[in-house]
Amino acid sequence: MTDDQRPVLIGAAQLVQRDVPPAEAASPLEMLERVARSAGESAGIGARGLAGTDSVAVVDVVAWRPRNAPRLLAERLGAQPKQELLSAVGGEMPLLLVNRLARAIARGETRLALVAGVHNLRTLRRAGNARLKLDWPQGGEGQPETLGVTRGGSSPAEAEYGLGRPSEVYPIFANALRARRGLGLEAHRRRMGALMSRFSAVAARNPHAWFPVARSADEITTPSPSNRMIAFPYTKYMNAVIETDQAAAVLLASAAAARELGVPEHRWVHWWGGGSARETEWYPSERPDFARCPALASAVTEALEEAGTTLDELALLDLYSCFPVAVEMACEMLGLEEDDARGLTVTGGLPYAGGPGNGYTLHSLATLVERLRERPGATALATGNGWYLTNHAATVVASAPREADAWPREPAPRPPLELAAETASTAPAAGRGSLETYTVLYDRDGAPARGVVLGRTEAGRRFVANTPEDPALLEQLVTHDPIGARGSLREEEGRNLFDPA
Repeated sequence: MTDDQRPVLIGAAQLVQRDVPPAEAASPLEMLERVARSAGESAGIGARGLAGTDSVAVVDVVAWRPRNAPRLLAERLGAQPKQELLSAVGGEMPLLLVNRLARAIARGETRLALVAGVHNLRTLRRAGNARLKLDWPQGGEGQPETLGVTRGGSSPAEAEYGLGRPSEVYPIFANALRARRGLGLEAHRRRMGALMSRFSAVAARNPHAWFPVARSADEITTPSPSNRMIAFPYTKYMNAVIETDQAAAVLLASAAAARELGVPEHRWVHWWGGGSARETEWYPSERPDFARCPALASAVTEALEEAGTTLDELALLDLYSCFPVAVEMACEMLGLEEDDARGLTVTGGLPYAGGPGNGYTLHSLATLVERLRERPGATALATGNGWYLTNHAATVVASAPREADAWPREPAPRPPLELAAETASTAPAAGRGSLETYTVLYDRDGAPARGVVLGRTEAGRRFVANTPEDPALLEQLVTHDPIGARGSLREEEGRNLFDPA
């Protein structure tokens, strides 16, 4: 790589569309165009500069999937890209796109690239409630290249037991990690509250945050009419906020292209490295250890090694934060303290800054660009997580360039993931078993409604089960730690039941 081929981020922008009537709200394409043009303004390159974009990437947009979203966006910008990319579903996808395009720039294959994402679920749901049909643009000529694996995060059998949505799955990791750390239920509640209170304080200072409100630890963890329990141990204030209208975009360029476009070098943010990894077991119930996430550590290690830096040398961090355990697990796997003096977020995280579908890490990157422009010589790390601690990505950026001869070779290509067939973890089970992790799902009135258990039979076989629908038993599960408890397994109406009694 020559000095002219250094990949740099030259522009970044974010957009929040708040409480606009559905009939007047911008469409996903309009929001993508606005944020792309704002990123161009951030770079100072104007419409003519944007028209020279030769790679356009769009992060998967929930509920809006035209034939070729990158082409539709390019046409709005007057660009004729030679490369059109569309991501699969996953919170790690923006970082994967940025890493891929940065490496293409370093190889001399791309000069100016745009990565954009948008989420309009707020408008979509309000329109649905009003029975209003939204006329969002469709079509787009050609077929973009898709990056990532298209596959649901839970198996159909897991979903039948109540592990079909993020709010239901992440608690099983939370309870397992708590037990591994030897924390009691109350100690864990206080620790989660302190962690997420710090995140909310950052969101309160973020002009792009969906909920810019600083909340106390007790306010976050204590159930109330406005903060009902969702799935133990999480209240509403600990869940990612997905009903938002948000968009973000970043512009990448080669150093040569940035100079030609007239972008001052003190405005450049340099891409130093990236990493990605995937858990060997795709589905949550197949994980051999619910309290570990080795692929997360691998992705960050790869990014740091390519960047030629260490965690201790980083000035800024933004750890993916859809639920508290995503942050806790990152700290566990990376050896970070949860009260690290640098802070663990620059946005406020998905429960407070907003969880715009698959696009959150574009917001974290855009924020890091702003922060790094103010801190000469500083380096930063952003991490992303897709599905259920399944897919991971990391990106290292800095306000200063690396030495040209310090660039390592690109990571070796990995063989395609062999997606295994569903295991027997949800097959009928009987006899005795021990509980590894669990959650209790709550109804909308805040009452415990369903217990979900993962454990091992006496023969060592993993099982998924529900508990009997006994209010007293469900209450006991959230007041007395049941992990490690032995109980009886039986099949009833085609479903496993586990009774810890």
